[in-house]
Amino acid sequence: MIRSALSVLAVLVLAAAPPAAAAPYPTGPVTMTAGATPGSGFDLTIRAVVDALNQERIVNVPLPVQNRPGGSGADFLATMVQDERGADDQVAVTSLSMMVNQVRGDSPYGYRDVTMIARLMTEHYVVVTRPGAAFTDLDDVTSAIKSNPPGVTVGAAHDDEVPFDLLVSTAGGDPSAVHYLTQEGGGDQSAALRNGEVDVAIGGVSEFVDQVASGDLTALGVLAEHRLPGLDVPTAAEQGLDVTLSNWRGLYGPPDMPPYAVEYWQSALARMVESPAWQQIAQRSHFTTTFMTGEQFQTFLADTQHDVETALAPPGR
Repeated sequence: MIRSALSVLAVLVLAAAPPAAAAPYPTGPVTMTAGATPGSGFDLTIRAVVDALNQERIVNVPLPVQNRPGGSGADFLATMVQDERGADDQVAVTSLSMMVNQVRGDSPYGYRDVTMIARLMTEHYVVVTRPGAAFTDLDDVTSAIKSNPPGVTVGAAHDDEVPFDLLVSTAGGDPSAVHYLTQEGGGDQSAALRNGEVDVAIGGVSEFVDQVASGDLTALGVLAEHRLPGLDVPTAAEQGLDVTLSNWRGLYGPPDMPPYAVEYWQSALARMVESPAWQQIAQRSHFTTTFMTGEQFQTFLADTQHDVETALAPPGR
């Protein structure tokens, strides 16, 4: 009888006690991954995020950055899906390439297969060449491709072929005839330009802006509605090619990433994009901050996926 009374008392005490506080997160390192080479848009973005989070002391655990190149992000996306399900210590950067890879059949996975955390920013494309090259503007490039497609080698990440194809098509050329040398980012493309392996390259402005400013590369045109502040380069539209296109970049985690981790990163990133450190980085790199999470982000992803499917559909479909 006494034992029963004690049991009842214990149950009542436990019921009245406040719930235990959730375990703190994160308690250890969180690996931040760029699924492309150093100097690529992925690499520059993830390092910008880590720099801003560290400078503002928003995250107080180590955030080691790793480069896992392959397939413009497709290889590491597969690793995330297959090997990291449910993990709370893995975050990676992605972009339009995730959708292009899936629609083109280069990856079985897309944004629905992982945990999309947040959209961070938008970046415009720029076409560049080396100083002293035969091309002085986009018309020179597209004219040369129309007259002799194999004679112009274009350095581009696989997904960046889409905006270049649009330039060629708008100029009356055949996009399927363009001679591409596939490279994963601005670092590889800049080296290829210097070595003469490619004649022109296309990528995000942040991948080339420092070398354009130093005179190591020459920018031929940006695919923006207006000239970008601090980068006096004519738009494609100014040169008679009505092509305006931009790339988005954001962060994702593995499938079934725990909700506490997702909420943590969304909150941390929301603080980060408002911080002086991030705003300074964005201005220097010509990032346009377009922060999104939740339902708004999911709607954007679905709409953009549809646009990519439409743009890459075979003729007649």
